[in-house]
Amino acid sequence: MEKITLSPKDSVLRLDIFLCDFLKISRKNATKAIEEGFVLVDKKIKKPSYKLKGEEIIEYNPEFLLHKEEILPEDIELDIKYEDDDLLVINKPKGMLTHPSAYQRENTLVNALLYHCKGKLSDSDNPLRQGIVHRLDKDTAGLMLAAKTDFAAESLRNQIRDKSAKRKYLAIALGEFSQTEGIIDKPLVHYMDSTVKMQIAPEGEGKSALTHYRVLEQFRGAALVELELKTGRTHQIRVHLKSINHPVFGDNLYGAKGSLIEKYRGIKVQGQILQSYYLSFTHPKNNEIMTFELEPRDWDKDLVRVLKIMRGA
Repeated sequence: MEKITLSPKDSVLRLDIFLCDFLKISRKNATKAIEEGFVLVDKKIKKPSYKLKGEEIIEYNPEFLLHKEEILPEDIELDIKYEDDDLLVINKPKGMLTHPSAYQRENTLVNALLYHCKGKLSDSDNPLRQGIVHRLDKDTAGLMLAAKTDFAAESLRNQIRDKSAKRKYLAIALGEFSQTEGIIDKPLVHYMDSTVKMQIAPEGEGKSALTHYRVLEQFRGAALVELELKTGRTHQIRVHLKSINHPVFGDNLYGAKGSLIEKYRGIKVQGQILQSYYLSFTHPKNNEIMTFELEPRDWDKDLVRVLKIMRGA
């Protein structure tokens, strides 16, 4: 994060206007950077209309400055499950960023899509996210949608927003569940001044978040769980499972340090065992219901390996 120390003369200015003048960027980019959590004032997230008081410290993530820079296509192999003139369904591998960030400009899904689609992707207010309709964390594998046209992108985003599109995940969650099925309804907020980590919001605060879970197999000390998102908040599944004392195996950020329990110590994985395996949506152009479900042969290799060990234990 870069820092700007304000002087008394900066008081009364709106935060978005100050950033425009100081960094020589557009009002649109400044507003978007603030709304996406790339800008903090005295380590707190503020609105674009926030009136500065002077002598505060503004921290900003330089990622949003990359919006003005060209993102280069890269010849990266993609596991494409469906493609037409409007959209793609992709099985994203674990370890691949969905889009470029301030710290990584290459080897992302957007770089690969730009090459594969020869630049024919939906536009975005943020060029780092061309074609992106929704995202998966770097270490979450599985099915994702990408849009080639603006019309398709708007339709698919609306379906995700109004919950008519269905997204299901598989996870290895720690502990033994007392209930085989349930709904976690807990709003989320950013953790302290973090722009990444999330937490359950205090009562009356935060953005609504709803996750349905169903235990598919219970093992000693862990379970294979199916999860369906009813909202799409950052790290929603990971935070929700932690909140009911069943963090995702391998998720060091949310309380699963040290792998599983003594029985499974020694299993090493790359990040959380969380897999997007099911997508259902209405095609934007012909209104056909499209459903995709990954077969076990296409699951993330860490998920397959851990399941094999647990089933044989």
